[in-house]
Amino acid sequence: MRIIISGGGTGGHIFPAISIANALRAKDPKTEILFIGANGRMEMTRVPEAGYDIKGLPVRGLIRPLWSLKNISVMIDFFKSKWLVKKIIKDFKPQVAVGVGGYASAPTLNAAADMGIPCLIQEQNSYAGVTNKSLAKRAKKICVAYDGMERFFPADRIIKTGNPVRQSLMANDMTRAEARRNMGLREDLPTILVIGGSLGARTINNAIASGLQRFDERNVQVIWQTGKFYADECIAKAKASGTQLVHPQAFISDMAMAYKAADIVISRAGASSISELCLLGKASVLVPSPNVAEDHQTKNARALSDKGAALFIPDAMAEKTLVEEAIALVSDPATVTKLEVEVSKLALPDSADIIADEVIKLVQNQ
Repeated sequence: MRIIISGGGTGGHIFPAISIANALRAKDPKTEILFIGANGRMEMTRVPEAGYDIKGLPVRGLIRPLWSLKNISVMIDFFKSKWLVKKIIKDFKPQVAVGVGGYASAPTLNAAADMGIPCLIQEQNSYAGVTNKSLAKRAKKICVAYDGMERFFPADRIIKTGNPVRQSLMANDMTRAEARRNMGLREDLPTILVIGGSLGARTINNAIASGLQRFDERNVQVIWQTGKFYADECIAKAKASGTQLVHPQAFISDMAMAYKAADIVISRAGASSISELCLLGKASVLVPSPNVAEDHQTKNARALSDKGAALFIPDAMAEKTLVEEAIALVSDPATVTKLEVEVSKLALPDSADIIADEVIKLVQNQ
């Protein structure tokens, strides 16, 4: 098989894309896979690190307001990117094109559809993104993670697959005590993992920083991934506070171990994070980012909190309430267990395998 996979911009798009590629390779090691991404974005480094080739496009997102004259150059780059994709397709000769959302998906799948290449799109969120909505009519299959997606996509093309997650997260067989020891943590204390996405989250970081002494007072330890943009500031605040139980770091290299060590997780509500929490059965406090298209993170968070599978705190309330809510939760094992049970019910395992099977069906139906 020869497959193109396109999309990226954030870990929420890149991790599913790589998981789908790995699943395809596992089914047929001879499968040739080419990624297409956006120049200067995360995928241009993360995809080669995962062992796959990638081509970059000069594509960018539209600038708001949409009538801005700057969008003239954005559209020029879009059509230039589409022309480049057609050249790539002529050289690579893919049998199927897969889009996972992000800037590069639009010109890639539009060009593929123009050239008669069957297209599959994967929508991670409960509220469809602009790129995938625009591509839906041209896609043969639309893989989704939530119910009710018929309001965005043709119902006869939808298949509910869930979101693929990093395989490494599911392979960790450590005990909680072992994970805590390996991370230099105390084994006997309630433990909170704080993650704000691959780049960090200012609101969450400010909330944690404002409550550093409260964690020590309540004997709660914290694994705090600050994101690289906020690392120096957060580490300095933790040092100045004299905290012994809050451990800030820019980036956690072994997320499987961090999840295993934690009793609860404080997180944004991106699609990949939600899928990881469901599959791992982790109790969480979700603080959706307000700075995303169509406020889709709030919709993702509500999809869990409305089912009693997570706690939800609006971004505007986080600096006032997040620390106390998280300490109260981690100090209440019965509620933690209830959340774990409910969130586990929402897990959709084997997502990457199911999507890979749909890709293979498109190849075989040609």
